[in-house]
Amino acid sequence: MTKRHASLPPDAEAGVDAFVEEVDERLAADEDTCDVVQDVLIDLFGDREAYERWQDGGDVTPAERVRLQGYDPCNATLESEYYAEKDEDRFQRSKHLQWLWRQFDETPMADNIEFALRFRRMLATHLFEEVGENCRFFKGITFTYGHNIRMGDNVVVHDDVHLDDRGALEIGDRVSISDSAQVLSHDHDIVDQTEVKNYRTIIEDDARLTYDTLMRAGSKLGENAVVGAKAVVDGDVPAHHVAVGQPAKSVRVKPGWESEAEPIQDRLERNKEQRRIEYDLPEDLAVFDEFQRDLQPPDAGS
Repeated sequence: MTKRHASLPPDAEAGVDAFVEEVDERLAADEDTCDVVQDVLIDLFGDREAYERWQDGGDVTPAERVRLQGYDPCNATLESEYYAEKDEDRFQRSKHLQWLWRQFDETPMADNIEFALRFRRMLATHLFEEVGENCRFFKGITFTYGHNIRMGDNVVVHDDVHLDDRGALEIGDRVSISDSAQVLSHDHDIVDQTEVKNYRTIIEDDARLTYDTLMRAGSKLGENAVVGAKAVVDGDVPAHHVAVGQPAKSVRVKPGWESEAEPIQDRLERNKEQRRIEYDLPEDLAVFDEFQRDLQPPDAGS
């Protein structure tokens, strides 16, 4: 083994446990999530005195007012706010929890590994659709919603990973996702990029995505498989295989697993359409097209 156990001093352990437990209990209760998030962030950033002065009608500068208002997730917008097909009721709560997760990562405490891992693990139990035991979430992880993620036990997600759950993500037990990886679950039409298709993207038990990899929507990483650094997965990596390249293809089977693995193929099989997630949009939806381009190709009629 190349790791050892690390722990905080007893006083710090007690403080972390009390804080995480208090936030967990408040999020599990009937209290408004927006209020909980705001309270926690005000105190984490040490702004309680300024906030109460502002609430009591005291003078604050425009910059102070923006900062103090920013602790309230109801005063924030996320990119996923604009996605028309989302479940609005689920999004409202997950947005507030996302805001707490993201803003916590901007505090000095986010670099205190033992504290931060416990806090994010607790938040994941409220944010994700399902999360197992002993998962480890490092700094800078982002989500589309969070509530379309199902995750097993003992998963490790490293720094600056993006988990796009605009469709759905299914992540098994003991999965490792390395720094700067992106796991996607939605795709854009090649001609009309405003047309979005959502998919289920699957990472099975004991699989590993290494540094700066990209897993495209609707792909599957099979059990015990590995994807090499900077690879682009656009298809299904068979169980026990090692895939590398852009686009990724299987180049070998993990030693000792030859009898369990499928033969190596020239390219990955693509089964994304089997994992398509259909959705309906309201008939009275006011469509927002940020590009305003002519989408009729010159050769479409020929």
